[in-house]
Amino acid sequence: MQRIAIDAMGGDNGSAPIIEGTLQALEERRFIAILVGKKEIISSRIPLKYEKYIEIVNADDVISMKDVATNALKRKESSIYKAIDLVREKKADGVISAGHSGATMSLATLRIGRIKGVTRPAIATLMPTTINNKFSLVLDVGANVDSKPIHIFEFGIMGEAYAKDVLKIGDPKIGLLSNGEESSKGNEVTKEAYSMLKSLSSFVGNIEGNNIFDGSVDVVVCDGFVGNILLKTSEGVADSIAKIIKKNVRKSPLAITGAILMKKVFKILKKQVDYDEYGGAPLIGIDGCAIVSHGKSNAKAVKNAIFQAINFSNSNINEDIKNKLQNLKKS
Repeated sequence: MQRIAIDAMGGDNGSAPIIEGTLQALEERRFIAILVGKKEIISSRIPLKYEKYIEIVNADDVISMKDVATNALKRKESSIYKAIDLVREKKADGVISAGHSGATMSLATLRIGRIKGVTRPAIATLMPTTINNKFSLVLDVGANVDSKPIHIFEFGIMGEAYAKDVLKIGDPKIGLLSNGEESSKGNEVTKEAYSMLKSLSSFVGNIEGNNIFDGSVDVVVCDGFVGNILLKTSEGVADSIAKIIKKNVRKSPLAITGAILMKKVFKILKKQVDYDEYGGAPLIGIDGCAIVSHGKSNAKAVKNAIFQAINFSNSNINEDIKNKLQNLKKS
């Protein structure tokens, strides 16, 4: 049975949605949940029927969103430090946290360590496309804000492995995000990254922003600074469109009737753009499994983050990344 460490104290809304999400996950799948945090708070929320699937590791300290990420290494009694160390010590197969994302990424990288051959881990996220049930995987979306060409090249290898091993895409296509499709487009970093990515048979060349959503590629690689802006912009656009639709629907009885008839379509749209459906973003490139969740994660998001961690740790992704990097260095 998989063992997943869960930072029970991280997140903007305290322990309640994290514990509730854990219980919801246990309703659907069997695994051992290791909840890390203040024992008296956690234990009071666990129904008797779940006790055999839940372990509690006490942690009195909590790293808040206002704390500096670089201080996380000194906070050995914090919930996120102890949760990540469970993976480091092989007492857990994966870890999820909706707490301080910077602290989670730095601790996971430094305490668990990188896969041999990986220069920098990357945060990956799924973006909806116009093709039904198809998503594009984008990385990096925030772990690195000054990526070098070699980093972007490695993102391609890591993204391809995730697409194959976790998303079960047979022959994923990789695109490099740039300001034009021609190989001559881009800044010096993307141009050099392009020349390196050409060695991968799965690389199809440069893509533009609209190609992220049209389903033409499966994996999109970019600098973490660009990727993070892309992520936040996409979230903002999706939220704004939803608000505009609601605002205008209320203005007309005819529009209300149309909205009722389109209810199923709106439900599908919400599911495609809703963060809760994905639960979190995997930190790919560390020698283990860490899922970074949104601070505002509700119970559903936590449940899906746990499923992500289970699927990731059940796969052969880390070994495949290591082997691919080693083989490329030999060739």
